[in-house]
Amino acid sequence: MKDITSIFGSMVFNDTVMKARLPNDVYKALKKTISQGTHLELDVANAVANAMKDWAVEKGATHYTHWFQPMTGTTAEKHDSFISPAGDGKVILEFSGRELVRGESDASSFPSGGLRATFEARGYTVWDTTSYAFIKDGTLCVPTAFCSYSGEALDMKTPLLRSMDAINKQALRILKLFGNTTVKRVFTTAGPEQEYFLIDKEMFLQRPDLIYTGRTLFGARPPKGQELEDHYFGCIKPRISAFMKELDEELWKLGVYAKTKHNETAPGQHELALVYSTTNIATDHNQLTMELMKTIANEHGLACLLHEKPFAGVTGSGKHNNWSISTDTGINLLESGDTPHDNAQFLLFLVAVIKAVDEYQDLMRVSSASAANDHRLGANEAPPAIISMFIGDELTEILEAIEAGASYKGKEKSQMEIGVSVLPHFPKDLTDRNRTSPFAFTGNKFEFRMLGSAISIAGPNTVLNTIVAEALSQFADTLESSKDFKSDLGALVKKTFSEHKRIIFNGNNYSAEWIEEAKNRGLSNLKTTVDALPEFTSKKSVELFAKHNVFSDTELNSRCEILLDAYCKTLHIEALTMIDMVKGEIVSACIDYQSELVDLLRQKRAYSGTNIDCSLEEHFLNSITKLSGSLLKKLTALENALAELRSGELSSEEILSQAVFYRDRICTGMSELRIIVDELETLTARKHWPFPTYAEILYSII
Repeated sequence: MKDITSIFGSMVFNDTVMKARLPNDVYKALKKTISQGTHLELDVANAVANAMKDWAVEKGATHYTHWFQPMTGTTAEKHDSFISPAGDGKVILEFSGRELVRGESDASSFPSGGLRATFEARGYTVWDTTSYAFIKDGTLCVPTAFCSYSGEALDMKTPLLRSMDAINKQALRILKLFGNTTVKRVFTTAGPEQEYFLIDKEMFLQRPDLIYTGRTLFGARPPKGQELEDHYFGCIKPRISAFMKELDEELWKLGVYAKTKHNETAPGQHELALVYSTTNIATDHNQLTMELMKTIANEHGLACLLHEKPFAGVTGSGKHNNWSISTDTGINLLESGDTPHDNAQFLLFLVAVIKAVDEYQDLMRVSSASAANDHRLGANEAPPAIISMFIGDELTEILEAIEAGASYKGKEKSQMEIGVSVLPHFPKDLTDRNRTSPFAFTGNKFEFRMLGSAISIAGPNTVLNTIVAEALSQFADTLESSKDFKSDLGALVKKTFSEHKRIIFNGNNYSAEWIEEAKNRGLSNLKTTVDALPEFTSKKSVELFAKHNVFSDTELNSRCEILLDAYCKTLHIEALTMIDMVKGEIVSACIDYQSELVDLLRQKRAYSGTNIDCSLEEHFLNSITKLSGSLLKKLTALENALAELRSGELSSEEILSQAVFYRDRICTGMSELRIIVDELETLTARKHWPFPTYAEILYSII
C-alpha cells in the first residue's frame, strides 16, 4: 500500500491545490464565496476553471461533468470533453467559468413530481462551491445542485444546503445571547456508518431477483444463519480484505475519511464507517462510497448489495447517521464537557434537539421511509417505526433535577475493574449505549439509526437541520426579549424538558411493552412508508419548511408524489420479477422433479416379484403436488391483483390510494407466494432447483 498521507486527497481540487494554483486575489475571492456566500464574479470563475482544468489534465482527465444528486437516490453525470476546435483539424483544451458554474440537463427525464412536464426539458446544474471538485475515472467531477427552469429544487442537495443555512442563522442567534460574537458560522456534521453485503458475482448473476430488485424475493433459510454470532467482528476473509483495501485507497484518493471496516452481524455482511465532516460533504462522500463499493466489488468478482433487506430471515443493512452541530471556531455545541449540569449552553442545545424530535417525530419517520426499509424497521434488527430518543442516565437525571428544582451534584467517573491485574485501568463511561434506540445521544453527537443502507443521507439531515433550527428560533425569540437572561434560560430549559420528555426512552425499544407504552405516551407509530409519507405535506410540515426557506409548498408536494411513485414502482417491479421467476423457472423445476418421482414410482411398482417400499417417493410427490396447486392459486391471485391497477397519469390522491393498494394487496400477495415457493425449495432436489440457495450465496466466499 502507498503511504496514506501521500495519496489522501490526491484526486481532489482541495484547498491546498487551490492555494498553490490560483492567484492570491482569486483564491481569496473564492474562499470568501465559500465561507460567506458572496457572489462569484465571472473573472474569478474563469480563473478557477482554467486552473481546475490544467490540474485535472495533468492527472489524466479528458472530460468534465456536473455531478449531481437527483431524486432517484443515486448520482447523475453527463460528460463533456475539454476539447475545442482550434482550426487546421487541431484542438485546444478549454474549460470556462460559465461551464464550471452552470450546466444544463434534461429536467423532465428525472423524477419531478409534476414540476416538469415532458415537453418542459430545461434544468440547471449549479456549482456547489463548498464541496471540492474531484477526479473519477478520468473525469473532472464538479459537485452541483440541480434545479428546474423555474427554480424549484429537483435534487437532494439543494434543500440540504438550505437547511444548513437555516440552522446556521438560528444557532448564531443563540450563541450571541451567550456573548459569543467570534463565531461566524455554525454548521452540522455527519458521519455515516454504511452497512452492505458482498456475495460472489456468479451467484448474483444467477438470481434475477437480485439483478432487478436488489433483494432475493425467494429463498429458504439456510441450515446456519447468524445464530452463532461468529461473523460479527470476525476475521476478514482474504478476498473481502482485498476488496476493502482497494476501496479504502480509492476513497482516500478522493478525500473521503474512510475509517472503520469490519464484518457485520450476518454472514456476508460488512460495514464501513466514515469520520464525520460537514453534512453536505458527508452526503457527497457517502454517495461516492456506495458507488465505489459496487464498481470495486465487480472488479474483485463480487457483487455489492446495498438493499436494506437482501435476504429474508437474515439481519438487513442500515446506515447510522452520526449528527452534530459545530462552529467555525472548532467548538462542538453538543459536547457536554466534564460537568454537563453546569454547561448551560450545552443544555439549551440539548433540549432544543429534544423539543425538535418530539414535535416533528413524524417528519423524522418520513425521512427514513422507503419500501425497502419497511422490511427492517421493527424487526429486532433496527429500531421500531416509533421515534424516541436515548440520552443516557446522567443527562436524564440532570434534566429531571432541573425540572424538580433540585440540585445535581454530578457523578465521578469510576475506574473500570476487570479483575485481571495485568490489564490497564481506565475510566468507566457514565452511561451505557443503547443500540435499540432510533435516535441515541453518544457523547457529543446523536446517532440516527433508522436509515436504510441505500438511502441518501441528504433527506434525513435536511429534516434534522430544519426541525432543530425551528426549536432554536423559538428559543431565540423568547430569550432575546429577556430582562433576566440567566433566570429565563433556566426556566426555558425546565419548561422544554417537562413538555417534551415523553420522547425520551432509555430502555429496550425492541420490547413489546415499549410499543404499548409509546402509545400511552402519545407517540406516533407510522409502521409503513404509506402511513408516513402523507405527514410530509401536512399543514405543520408545510409551515415549518416554508418558514426556513427549505421547501416551498410545491416542492414538498412534488417530493411526496415522487416518493409514493417510487414506492409503487419498486413493488411493481418486485411483483413482476416474482411472476417471471415462477413461470419461467420454478414451475418447470417442480414439474421436472414430479416427473422424475412419477417415473421412479412406476419403475418400482413394475418391478415384479418384490414388495418394494415406495413411501418416500409418495411422500415427496404428494407434498410437491399439493404445494404446486397452492402455487398456481397464489400466482394467479398476484397476477389478478396487478391487473386491477390503473395505468397512466394519476392525481396525488390517486397515487396515495394506489400505494395503499400495493401495500395491502400486492405485498400480501407476494408474501403468500413466497411462502409456497420457499417450501417447494426445501422439497425439490437440488439438481432441479434453478437458483442458488441462501446457503450457497451467503457462504460462497471462502
